[in-house]
Amino acid sequence: MPRLTITLTDARHRALKEAAARRRKSIAALIEESLEQSGIRDLESAAALVARARAAADLSAEEAVRLAERETRAARAP
Repeated sequence: MPRLTITLTDARHRALKEAAARRRKSIAALIEESLEQSGIRDLESAAALVARARAAADLSAEEAVRLAERETRAARAP
């Protein structure tokens, strides 16, 4: 698994450590979870998501992609 180095303020690092401890998770697990919830996925996962949405909603491929894009934008909006 690749490793990544990031620079955080002391306050952000403390907050991250505290949040991980409260949830009884590692910092890495907490970051992975946050990325997943933010919609950051690999291409295969995104394609599977579109396929599930298409099957569940009986949409064409184009309609499913448009729906996935719209929902992704809505989830990422502040």
